[in-house]
Amino acid sequence: MVDQSGKTVWVTGASSGIGEALAKAFVADGGSAILSGRKVPELERVMRETGAPERCHILPFDTQDFDVLEQMVATAVAFRGAVDILINNAGISQRSLAIDTDFSVYDQIISVDLLAPIALTQKLLPHLIERGSGQLVMISSVAGKAGVPLRTAYCAAKHGLIGYSDALRSEIAGQGIGVLVVAPGSVRTNVSRNALNADGSARGSSDAAIENGIDPAVVASTIWNAVADGKREIVIAEGMEASIPVLRAQDPEKLFDMVEAMVANGYAQKLAAQP
Repeated sequence: MVDQSGKTVWVTGASSGIGEALAKAFVADGGSAILSGRKVPELERVMRETGAPERCHILPFDTQDFDVLEQMVATAVAFRGAVDILINNAGISQRSLAIDTDFSVYDQIISVDLLAPIALTQKLLPHLIERGSGQLVMISSVAGKAGVPLRTAYCAAKHGLIGYSDALRSEIAGQGIGVLVVAPGSVRTNVSRNALNADGSARGSSDAAIENGIDPAVVASTIWNAVADGKREIVIAEGMEASIPVLRAQDPEKLFDMVEAMVANGYAQKLAAQP
């Protein structure tokens, strides 16, 4: 447990998955939470399930609606007088071969997974710098550390988020603001069900890897411990997924061979065949 008393976290994508788990853990440890997303009934459910709804505030908006961000930041700050931690968690994935994928899918995924967290961070950053304290948490992915088949748009966005975070961290070092990049592997969430097909429609079904993935509560606990320890980047993955960032750094040729072999052995067809 990490004592979060007196602190306020703002979580995007708080209606399910990792975002929901992060908000619940934070409130359970004494903190207050601003819950953002588009599905108000689900945000209300999460607020109730924290057990301390009086320490929660629902702030629904579409992260791609950049014109409202200034007002959203003002509302978030007004809830408890300050935002101590921003978790850019909202995102969407992909399950389609590049050759088949309409460009609108790239446009949407990069907007949601890269431009939206950058835009919100940029709007909140003056508040954090003025206070001289705060924490930014960027939820990237193992797919942000290395290319993964059927996720070209997702990989592009998550790689970009890491690059932005690393550069920003260097610029604000010494100003009391931490920047943590989180690269999860397969976590039991709705990420695969909500992933976009080649035509932009929702996939509607999950992957075996996701269904057998890490519990979001375990991911949340690991993230909060990393924040407390002042970490700058963590990978939360198991098995082969845990080895991907290591191979990308130490032996990229071996990783490229491994991933190409996956595709040659029918990875795309097997994924498409899963119920």
